[in-house]
Amino acid sequence: MSVRYVLKEGFAGLKRARLAAFTSTFSLFIAVFLIGMLTRVGFNAYDISQTLRQQVEVEVFLEDLDQQTTDEIGARLQQIEFVESMSYISKDSAAAIFMEEFGVGGESLANLRFLPASFRLIISGDVDIQEADEMVSEISEWRGVEEVKFNLALLQMLQSRIELTAITGGVIAIMVILAAIALVFNTIRLTIYSKRELIRAMKLVGATNGFIRRPFLVEGIIQGLLAGIAASGLLVLLFSYLIPAYVPQFGILEWPYGRWYYLTGGVVVLALVMGWWGSRWASRKFIRDTRVYG
Repeated sequence: MSVRYVLKEGFAGLKRARLAAFTSTFSLFIAVFLIGMLTRVGFNAYDISQTLRQQVEVEVFLEDLDQQTTDEIGARLQQIEFVESMSYISKDSAAAIFMEEFGVGGESLANLRFLPASFRLIISGDVDIQEADEMVSEISEWRGVEEVKFNLALLQMLQSRIELTAITGGVIAIMVILAAIALVFNTIRLTIYSKRELIRAMKLVGATNGFIRRPFLVEGIIQGLLAGIAASGLLVLLFSYLIPAYVPQFGILEWPYGRWYYLTGGVVVLALVMGWWGSRWASRKFIRDTRVYG
């Protein structure tokens, strides 16, 4: 079949139901634009939460130990899977930190060297709460460990916020996508209805459903392409120029993976898939149901 014929009929379908085609294209545009916004904001929220999670520290306070036992505990801590980095704070270093924080008034207490030596651990940002809690409980049981301090509440709060954001964004995205696909479906259905006599004639001369369906698929893809390009352009305009100009704080928001074209490319592809799927759904259903007679 001629590619030229398919493209010509695809564009002609847009002209036959202009209002419906505009409505579905605009709906696709709004859908993928909102998804692009959610992705941009969600990516940065996740990135910030991961940064905060990596700042959650575990402090392992030691009893009065010899250097060999201290080194053994340090070696065991480094072997833990979730430990990203570790630093050792001796009694002298702990006293110096105490003096720095409390000033001259704390000098007499610092000289008593009452603060224990400790290991300060930075845990991995993707560690699960249960895994982190189990790790802390296990370390607490080690010989030579006096106490383990860990801000479990902060980690629980971060994880719950991440999960809530992901679920809310996912539900909104699914609802928007389904609504946009339904509008494409309705547009193609109207176009098929307006060409029902021609479709019957084509079936009478032996045209297959697949042959008849291709121009309608092209029509849906064109709608998706137009919507994707428009949404991508608006995303770049907003996040690269308009928002930073009026709200400079938003200028620090990163594009996913550091480049604008990853998100905008994904938006265009998503719009194409949505347009194709809506048109495929409608054309398969209504072309198959269009009878040759009556």
